Amino acid sequence: MEIAFTKMQGAGNDFVVLDETQQAYQLSPEHIRFLADRHFGVGADQVLCVRPAPGPDVDFAYAIYNADGGEVQQCGNGARCFARFVRDKGLSSKDSLRVQTLSGTIVLQFAGDGVTVDMGRPVFDPLQAPFTATGLQPKPEGAWQTWPLAREDQGQETLLYVAVLSMGNPHAVLLVDDVDTAPVAEIGPLIGNHHRFPERANAGFLQVVDPHHVRLRVYERGAGETLACGTGACAAVVAGIRMGYLVSPVQVQTLGGELSIAWSGQAADSVFMTGPATTVFEGRIQLPDPL
Repeated sequence: MEIAFTKMQGAGNDFVVLDETQQAYQLSPEHIRFLADRHFGVGADQVLCVRPAPGPDVDFAYAIYNADGGEVQQCGNGARCFARFVRDKGLSSKDSLRVQTLSGTIVLQFAGDGVTVDMGRPVFDPLQAPFTATGLQPKPEGAWQTWPLAREDQGQETLLYVAVLSMGNPHAVLLVDDVDTAPVAEIGPLIGNHHRFPERANAGFLQVVDPHHVRLRVYERGAGETLACGTGACAAVVAGIRMGYLVSPVQVQTLGGELSIAWSGQAADSVFMTGPATTVFEGRIQLPDPL
């Protein structure tokens, strides 16, 4: 089967975007892995599928698949690329879009050359993250808390203290002095695959520069370290605000570019993310059959 695709990126987080508004491709996990493969396919952190609205209260549906073929609930950088895709393809001329995702409805708003995404409210209940906190003693951190994660390091048990929350998908945020020297490749998968996270987690390494500026690296479940992670940026800023280190709005410098995150600090309020969304190239590709 041959399909059309668009390659896009938001702050270096890159995507293969597929238009399924007229035809559902019904891709298998093997197809997703092929498309995301940087040597044999197109290459991407995630594959995004644009689908028709499932009801009258939304404009589109949106499915997100990690490079390993697994479907995930939310992707902030992908949401911005989604909005730019439907505008550029003439699928909608609206300035504001309501889009159904696996984790609920999000609102996308065009803002000059960028896109602002209403990422919804953060979830702080560990059980809903989900995170198994049974038997753990949290450490107070400002107006919030961090949780200890045990690991084996050269025969010695050490503890990492992480802030745990969900932005539609689970996140663990670790404060570091310098993201350039942070052991992301080593610690990222240990946090992300820790048995305390039954659905795995995205591990964020957060360096606070000043109350309105941070640097961030994220090791994403199913994708490894990416140049940017929208939900990870939101989670890191929310955690930093709750712990007393940050004040909204916050500029987040990722390896791939800068994102702006705003949150009132109130649990009942949404987190808003603004950033770029760019088309890289378009093409057609033959999917191997069978895979």
